[in-house]
Amino acid sequence: MLAIGALEDGPKRNGEFTRRLVGISHKVLSQTLKRLEDHGLVTRTVYPEVSARVGYELTELGHGAAGPLVMLREWVETKGGGSSTL
Repeated sequence: MLAIGALEDGPKRNGEFTRRLVGISHKVLSQTLKRLEDHGLVTRTVYPEVSARVGYELTELGHGAAGPLVMLREWVETKGGGSSTL
């Protein structure tokens, strides 16, 4: 849910994920993004540059999944009376 939420506002590079999702290890992030890609929720783009750059973006299916996740996060924040970790 965190990775999908991080992509709601547009494509991200690996470094941007690391800064946004504080506390997640590189290994877990890579595994998560790979699973999301395998399930058709995320596309992975490798840019042909001298220092290879990889970007991730939600697919149409991923954007469809993001909507209910936003509502769930808002519900938890409202019912919990504060911020959530979703």
